Amino acid sequence: MRIGLYGGSFNPAHAGHLHVSRTALRRLRLDRVWWLVTPGNPLKDHGVLAPLDERVAQARALATDPRIAVTGFEGGIGSRYTADTLRWLVRRQPALHFVWIMGADSLGTFHRWRRFDEILSLMPVAVIDRPGYTLTAPSARAAQAFASARIQEADAPTLAIRPTPAWTFLHGPRSALSSTALRTR
Repeated sequence: MRIGLYGGSFNPAHAGHLHVSRTALRRLRLDRVWWLVTPGNPLKDHGVLAPLDERVAQARALATDPRIAVTGFEGGIGSRYTADTLRWLVRRQPALHFVWIMGADSLGTFHRWRRFDEILSLMPVAVIDRPGYTLTAPSARAAQAFASARIQEADAPTLAIRPTPAWTFLHGPRSALSSTALRTR
């Protein structure tokens, strides 16, 4: 089974998250996408963060597609960093083929994530285009560091079963929605 892992604050979850998930399901030929609602992103301000249980409930109400599952399990395992969460999942589910899903906006700061290189060694990564990042994301520090691991977009359906490191950038329709903008309305 091929599972896309889409982590984030989901503060709040919105149609843009659904767009990314559906793009990944279709273009990567995934069976499921799991939304990993984080207790708190170490790189973001927690002052505006709604409680985890509220964010999980709101995300579940939005994600009615049966191929999308919403979970807040990171808090239960005591994980604070993506690399730790992904290592935990890979060890417990060795038969599954995971792909980390991220927006192109996150690729620009990916090198600041704790052990970002370990994430790329644990599972392939799919970067979904976002408005304003089409041209800049591929030149991001992490993208350059792993340039030789980038696969062609046409080969994206094979990403989940490729040896790591492997990543791709998926162009296509983009959603301009952002949780930050929605919170300020």
